Amino acid sequence: MAENRDLWVFAYGSLMWRPGFAFEDVMHARLTGWQRSFCIYSRYHRGSERSVGLVLGLDRGGACEGMAFRVKASDAAATLAYLREREQVISVYREALVPVTLMTPERPEVMALAFLVERAHPSYAGRLPLVEQANLIRGATGRSGSNIDYLVSTLAHLKELGIRERAIERLVGLVGAHVAHGAGADPAHPRALALIQGCRRRSARVRPLKPEDLRRFAYRTVLGAR
Repeated sequence: MAENRDLWVFAYGSLMWRPGFAFEDVMHARLTGWQRSFCIYSRYHRGSERSVGLVLGLDRGGACEGMAFRVKASDAAATLAYLREREQVISVYREALVPVTLMTPERPEVMALAFLVERAHPSYAGRLPLVEQANLIRGATGRSGSNIDYLVSTLAHLKELGIRERAIERLVGLVGAHVAHGAGADPAHPRALALIQGCRRRSARVRPLKPEDLRRFAYRTVLGAR
């Protein structure tokens, strides 16, 4: 990437409402060929080795509406370092430049940085049935809070941004009607605790990550050191 060129970043999950980096512009954008999916086992932030959770990734197929952030060239190196530290804790993503359409009347296309799920990684869950996704999410809590809270927060923020995600709406419905109305978003809420304890016993057993997994899947950069 040229030294004097701005950096575009495509966001599809928490980066949309909590980017954590300085940017010049942000626009509604669409990425074709990749879709937002609960396809990554979470052992740290929203789950544990004992009861894994599920978090979002960009998986192949379909399309994804999100946000595109434009970072000025002078801030690109710091932004890149920050994103790699935030997104690549277990190297489950592959860094890529992808063509993104900005949803303005002119529909221009820009090349944006995106973190795509690495399907060969042990933490890739694949396309689990919604019922199985719901069971995992109900029973998981990690360092950043309950998986239920992550799910409900994701749906709420997508709605605020005017992005409709029917699969996530159905998933919230399966997790529980009271959760859909916010009662289960607090992990200390009695109903949420009952869900977590009850579903933890049915949680999928996933192979633990080994140090060699992290070395093997160390992320491949597409943007050189700046």
